[in-house]
Amino acid sequence: MNVLLSKFTTKHDTAPFSQIKNDDYAPAIQEGITLAKAEIDTIVNNPEAPTFENTIVAMDYAGDILDRASSIFFNLNSAETNDEMQKIAQEVSPLLSEFGNDIRLNPELFARVKAVYDSRESLSLTPEQVTLLDKKYKSFSRNGANLAEDKKNKLREIDKELSKLSLQFGENILAETNAFQMHLTDEKDLAGLPEGTIEAARFLAKAQEKEGWIFTLDHPSYVPFMTYAKNRELRKKLAIAFGARGFQKNEFDNHEIVLKIAKLRFERAQLLGYETHAHFVLEERMAESPEKVFSFSHNLLAKAKPAAQKEFAELQAFAKETDGIETLEKWDGGYYAEKLKQKLFDFDDEKLKPYFQLEKVLNGAFTIAEKLYGLTFTEVSDIDKYHPEVMTYEVTDEKEDLVAIFYADFFPRKGKRNGAWMTSFKSQYVKDGINERPHVSNVCNFTPPTESKPSLLTFNEVTTLFHEFGHGLHGMLANTTYPSLSGTSVYWDFVELPSQVMENWCYEPEALALFATHYQTGEVIPMEYVNKIKESASFQEGLATMRQLSFGLLDMGWHGQDPTAITDVKAFETEQFAATQLYPEVAENAMSTAFSHIFQGGYSSGYYSYKWAEVLDADAFEYFQEYGIFNKEVATKFKENVLSKGGTEHPMILYKRFRGQEPKPDALLKRAGLL
Repeated sequence: MNVLLSKFTTKHDTAPFSQIKNDDYAPAIQEGITLAKAEIDTIVNNPEAPTFENTIVAMDYAGDILDRASSIFFNLNSAETNDEMQKIAQEVSPLLSEFGNDIRLNPELFARVKAVYDSRESLSLTPEQVTLLDKKYKSFSRNGANLAEDKKNKLREIDKELSKLSLQFGENILAETNAFQMHLTDEKDLAGLPEGTIEAARFLAKAQEKEGWIFTLDHPSYVPFMTYAKNRELRKKLAIAFGARGFQKNEFDNHEIVLKIAKLRFERAQLLGYETHAHFVLEERMAESPEKVFSFSHNLLAKAKPAAQKEFAELQAFAKETDGIETLEKWDGGYYAEKLKQKLFDFDDEKLKPYFQLEKVLNGAFTIAEKLYGLTFTEVSDIDKYHPEVMTYEVTDEKEDLVAIFYADFFPRKGKRNGAWMTSFKSQYVKDGINERPHVSNVCNFTPPTESKPSLLTFNEVTTLFHEFGHGLHGMLANTTYPSLSGTSVYWDFVELPSQVMENWCYEPEALALFATHYQTGEVIPMEYVNKIKESASFQEGLATMRQLSFGLLDMGWHGQDPTAITDVKAFETEQFAATQLYPEVAENAMSTAFSHIFQGGYSSGYYSYKWAEVLDADAFEYFQEYGIFNKEVATKFKENVLSKGGTEHPMILYKRFRGQEPKPDALLKRAGLL
């Protein structure tokens, strides 16, 4: 009996993780494909004329068993993987890619969709139905439905190969991250490090039955070491190891994979009649074209670069004056920036950590969601988890109706990829009059508790928690009819608005008072610290903006032009970074070979969207500030026009309905101190 193939008998239809065996995944996905194909055949062979209901709606609800099984599998392959799961991923990814193409390249199915699309003017559809029809039609027209048979076959080959390559890319990065450890036995090497970081490193060594301290490339270990460790040689060792992931001419090398992915994406775009992969992707984004992205990025760069150069010169002079450093290297940036911040603002991130106990910060996010959107989060123990560290919550509204199930998974471990993300195990949709509620998850890699201390977060981790929680709210408050338009199923350069806007509450005294209390004394964070958080918020914002823009421009470099002549990843990258480079080049490092966002995640031709969404978020939060950051009326407008609407209408229409006007970049430039 394969539990993934029958209706779950669990509370709220949650995933029965403890009953799922690795052996269940491949058969469930294969059977799910068979069942979904049968549903599609029923639509194709329907003797009645194609209608919106019997074709477009029927397609959107088809394949629910497959969707459920594959979302559970791929979510766990990111958060709780092992060698066996990685093998299964390599096996099922090409099958899923082929199945996707079987649908998109099915001429009879396309003929029915086209018949409905061509008669759309006479159908009196709602805005949501218009969007669904448009999306379904484009999923064919943009993915080869109009191609000749030989070209369709070529497209299938490319897609199969791409799905394998991006999986391999991610597995290589995870292997490289896990393979490196810096084992220290001399206490002198720990100079400058915070007590909590030292304790966590000792805890790790102890777990491996070793003396001393172990540091890794996981962010809660890597970031504090690069920020506080006095020993420059060890910072260099760790930084080079981090930057060399996927670039070491070993079995986990991603050099060729990057070149292959970029070239296959280009070939695919050309096959479909687009100039480049970026032209293909951006047609379905707010930005619309590579030209607009370049123009947006270069306009921001023109404002940020003078500030970044000035900040870099200050940092260089400070490092020279402090320690006689002649050349500021990449492994010096974080260390001297922290020292300079302490000097300028008499402010140390370590002083803040006791006020940011993970449980309290999380409860603070819950309280803010309650004040804004009337949500209550109740931790429950009768919902299955995929790992003991995962926390499970029922989310209810003011009427005590279930809004969502929320999973929170916060600490690094061997089978979990680095970074932080939001995902879902079940989407929201309405079927047969029942509003199926979503099951949403936040997965992060925060500073874990130690033997003597709870998990105390850096301020950066606090904003990360709020960021992912913002994505979570977008998923949890979804209230649409059709599954493919629900929650975060929006244009990629709009998806970061709900997440980034949430970060703003971390800087507000009124919000901080709700959760920033000392983990031992219960004292609320002192006002002088709050002022320093606000004062230092735009510290080195020029450098930070330029760094973000450099990543976006590298992404556009790979995807916004013909990459077929590129043979050397490092040389190409150096060329792309020329306009934004300040630090000396590190020969042993490359960014692209570990740039998971664009070669493994969904951000190819989309990394610019972080900055794009910052314009939206600064403009949106300015509206909250005008009326009070907990103003119910503004919050309700945001919930009803943005958070609950998913991708049911064009994002600019939704934004203007919330804000009353198009976003202006001035709010962002003002916040960043770049005006």
